[in-house]
Amino acid sequence: MRTLVVGDIHSGVKALDQLMERAKVTAKDHIIFLGDYVDGWSTAVETVDFLIHLESKYRCTFIRGNHDELCREWLIQQKDNPQWLAHGGTATKNSYLNADRSKWKLHLRFYEKLKNYYLAQDNRLYLHAGYTNLKGIEYEYFEQSFYWDRTLWELATAINPNLKPSDSKFPKRLTHYNEVFIGHTPISKKEFVEPEKRANVWNVDTGAAFMGGLTMMDVETKEYWQSDPVHTFYPGEIGRN
Repeated sequence: MRTLVVGDIHSGVKALDQLMERAKVTAKDHIIFLGDYVDGWSTAVETVDFLIHLESKYRCTFIRGNHDELCREWLIQQKDNPQWLAHGGTATKNSYLNADRSKWKLHLRFYEKLKNYYLAQDNRLYLHAGYTNLKGIEYEYFEQSFYWDRTLWELATAINPNLKPSDSKFPKRLTHYNEVFIGHTPISKKEFVEPEKRANVWNVDTGAAFMGGLTMMDVETKEYWQSDPVHTFYPGEIGRN
């Protein structure tokens, strides 16, 4: 059995479908999705439908992303959030307005069941964005940090690469887990890039909402697969560019 982690999809279901084939995913694999399933391309409803169907055939763990929470709030309140609309929400809103309203209730259940994080038995941590408490996830004061925080990746990228976890100056926040897998902060918005490791943090958001591809990684071997640049599946659309 492989454990496969998937970066931010941002409604790019066509890229995800291609990625499933390229990685030759089977029912024996455990797929961990790091959140941000919507906001970007025009197929938001189709993306969530795909994920719901996927869960019936595969072992899946779905992490909550900030865009998923923003979409959930809109589905409940139907109150426009200008910041959300400007960052991919418009495409998602249009996708839902063009869908049968029965989808809304089904998808709300999907969004409500999302996990803020997943800590595996091998002490690998999976979450969308980060955490701020020096003692780790169980001590986090604000659960929104799990899907909004950017300081974890900023911290990891700022560390002297020669520092080891046993060094006194190594950030305590990063000593609790063997590895941490996140999305949320795209490595690049303009180029096709590989997933990136800093300290013990892996960022697998390779810019699927922009000009990059969608990434899936085997967490044990670090082999990874990528879709074609996601924007090529959606000619004439701007995504979040």
